[in-house]
Amino acid sequence: MNNYHDIREKAYIANMQLPKLGLVLFTFGNASAADRENKVFAIKPSGVPYEELSPENMVIVDFDGNTVEGNLRPSSDTKTHAVLYKHWENIGGIVHTHSTYGTAWAQSLKSIPVYGTTHADHTTAAIPCAPPMRDEKIKGNYEYETGFQIMEHLTELGLSYTEVEMILVGNHAPFTWGKTADKAVYNSAVVEELAKMAFLTEQIRNDVRPMKDALIKKHYDRKHGVDSYYGQ
Repeated sequence: MNNYHDIREKAYIANMQLPKLGLVLFTFGNASAADRENKVFAIKPSGVPYEELSPENMVIVDFDGNTVEGNLRPSSDTKTHAVLYKHWENIGGIVHTHSTYGTAWAQSLKSIPVYGTTHADHTTAAIPCAPPMRDEKIKGNYEYETGFQIMEHLTELGLSYTEVEMILVGNHAPFTWGKTADKAVYNSAVVEELAKMAFLTEQIRNDVRPMKDALIKKHYDRKHGVDSYYGQ
């Protein structure tokens, strides 16, 4: 029997980082780690406090949202994770939080503009905010449809999930992803910090404009471009 030790451990570590980074309160969030070869992922059990988590109680779920191993119910957001893993082949981790500033922007139905170089170091685009889900989808398979809500909005904006690894779901909260669960956690922390910076920027100057394109491109390219020179 495959006990999926590796992804259980990765999911556990990712989940435990969320309260440590101040991204979740009580049980407001979840992280998962995927095993793409076996088309399964490990995810936090629903409603279990972080201090009670262990690698062993992570739940193993397939890319259709069916539980493969585990005695506890998986996170209520499991079907959203499953949809994204099934359709996006280059991701290995997903995080969902209700972090304060990111959620405030989501509740305001506003994308987070690129106001400074900290934002441009991570993406050249505003962090998008997907519009609220249509009523018929809300009444249907809600968490499943949330995955498509995320994918469809990125497609509408002409954005690639490999370039923009974060989104706000309107009236809901942030979702992030990455090649690994660690990167998804990193992106979740980045979203919260950028959301906070953007909020404060607008308080200081209410007519602030997004940073000019040349400066956005320069800062993104120096970390991610062909001739990048940031880091060792």
